[in-house]
Amino acid sequence: ANFAVNTYGDDPCEVFDIHYLGSRKIPKQEMDIEMRMHKAISVIQFKLEGQTIMRHPEFNMDSRLLLDKIDYDKGTVNIEGEEYPLNDTRFPTIDPEHPYDLSPKEQEVMTRLVHNFRHCEKLQKHIRFLFKSGSIYLTFNDNLYYHGCVPLNEDGSFREVTFKGKVYSGKALYDFIESYCRKGYYLTGKKNKEKIYGQDMMWFAWSNENSPVFGKEKMATFERYFVSAKEAQRERKDAYYSLIEREDVCDHILREFGLDPATAHIINGHMPVKPKAGETPIKCGGKLLIIDGGFSKAYQKTTGIAGYTLIYNSYGLRLVTHQSFQGLEKAIVEETDICDEINVVQKLNDRMFVADTDNGKILKERIKDLELLLMAYRTGVLREAVKK
Repeated sequence: ANFAVNTYGDDPCEVFDIHYLGSRKIPKQEMDIEMRMHKAISVIQFKLEGQTIMRHPEFNMDSRLLLDKIDYDKGTVNIEGEEYPLNDTRFPTIDPEHPYDLSPKEQEVMTRLVHNFRHCEKLQKHIRFLFKSGSIYLTFNDNLYYHGCVPLNEDGSFREVTFKGKVYSGKALYDFIESYCRKGYYLTGKKNKEKIYGQDMMWFAWSNENSPVFGKEKMATFERYFVSAKEAQRERKDAYYSLIEREDVCDHILREFGLDPATAHIINGHMPVKPKAGETPIKCGGKLLIIDGGFSKAYQKTTGIAGYTLIYNSYGLRLVTHQSFQGLEKAIVEETDICDEINVVQKLNDRMFVADTDNGKILKERIKDLELLLMAYRTGVLREAVKK
């Protein structure tokens, strides 16, 4: 806060206005400080992202190097060959000759932030849980779960991405990205090149057009802050999103992950759905299901709902649509309830038994191992240990 106030004290930072959720009124003085903090950390973000892009030409993100595309005298920026006026031209910490270098004070801020992140017990607990329990895709009980998309070309084929001189696509792309994200977390040594590459890969996963968990041409954060033109702010989605109604595309994806298209489903997260605009979470005749759809309160005005929950049990698959909760007081005064809509996606003719699930297969293998162990004792292959 001190850095932001001292550096941007005479800057209104109007384009860094903060939209607060809830009814709490924020004092103007507090809002002014937070807007300056917002701008300060955003400029640092663009500098550090630029450094990462320049370290990794294989990420193919040179179009996101924008600080060196600013004409600081004219107050304009060149984005993909087009010149746009800037909404904000105050950049006290940027050296036009070396726009991606942190100032000494910015470096001090980052050093403190890194220390605080590394020594925050709750944050570290959450991150450990994510790496211990999570993955960027999962195959379970004949279903394929993933977040975002599978990067596709316009013809529905898997897009090829090159890392370290090797080409990856489909499942192999997922596996490569996740393996390096894990190296970035688990490997030790500040100068360990594989660890550093893994940390940069985590940023790639968050923001690159070839990342399965992002799925857009670019993340137009800079444009939304500094450029009014809507065409500059546009984030074009991956071809995947226009192809998921095609059965051959969904079948191709399922086979890539080792599943049978005749029985398997794709469970897709992080895809806001707009039911009030006529959109549905059930795609490709029920072969692909969307289970995000706008749980975040910020999305609910756009989606018209509070999201979806998938119920999968021995009877089949059901998708539940949740209505937004307007508050306890309104529910009591108006005697309203939350009415969820249930769609039956798949009803099994015969109920599924535990033996038919992935856990059931594991239990069967354990039973076989125990039976073999018992036979080994009974036939004398294994001798019982006798205490002397």
